[in-house]
Amino acid sequence: MKRSSLALLLGIALLSSAYAGGKTDGASSPVSASAPAPYTIEVAGSTSVTPLMELLAAGYAKVRSNVKININGTGSSDGIKAAAAGTSELGMSSRELSPTEKGTGLTELIIAIDGIAVIVNPGNPISNLSLDQIRDIYTGAITDWSAVSGGAKSGKIAVVSREPGSGTRGAFEEIVRFQDKLLPGATEFDGTGAVKAAIAGNADAIGYISLGSADNSVKLLSVAGVEATTANVVNGSYKIARPFIVLSSKQTIKEETQKFLDWIMTAAGQDIVKTSWISVK
Repeated sequence: MKRSSLALLLGIALLSSAYAGGKTDGASSPVSASAPAPYTIEVAGSTSVTPLMELLAAGYAKVRSNVKININGTGSSDGIKAAAAGTSELGMSSRELSPTEKGTGLTELIIAIDGIAVIVNPGNPISNLSLDQIRDIYTGAITDWSAVSGGAKSGKIAVVSREPGSGTRGAFEEIVRFQDKLLPGATEFDGTGAVKAAIAGNADAIGYISLGSADNSVKLLSVAGVEATTANVVNGSYKIARPFIVLSSKQTIKEETQKFLDWIMTAAGQDIVKTSWISVK
């Protein structure tokens, strides 16, 4: 065989070997053309939405392992501001946006519905309050448990609320109808965990938290004779409920983040919602 033919065959063999081994980045190790690039989604906002978002992030990691989701529970107002300013790609809110906030051009996605549970210490014998009684307690018209216990309990009521800007507080005050009329001297806490701890440690305290965050450390009260359960929120008989909203900006949202939002609304994402909250599908 002529030398030129041998060189041609050798060249073809070397080329075939290179393709069989995959593309290279100039070094000796091959690089996969199909491996998705790593991406981080920053999420900030409502501490009530945070537990659900953490579950959704864990579920999504099984679908797209290249995506990391950082979640920072700072309150609904902070989440709305972060999404509007672009400091976080996604914001979380557990209350409706004000007209001013709606004017910032954010896209709102309701991912779940949540009830707000009125809670007391497990040792409190009271099991039910009306909306009027709850309002009177939170505005200071009722200050002693003897006024609502039928003789089962007495003592000054320790009123516990969330901090200003909290989505849970905003929704609770709006639904119970005492906006901007909170009892002076009420104890305010940042975050659901702090409220639960305060109620669990004080036999005379009353507070409110996301229904999805309730556990055995506190006692859930019925409201107007209706138990605080997911089923009763779904059928509309339990009236203290609000949406969980994820906010984004068309100017800053990236393709990977939109894929995550789309996944939340699929059956797989909404199945996670159903573990403790109410699906919107």
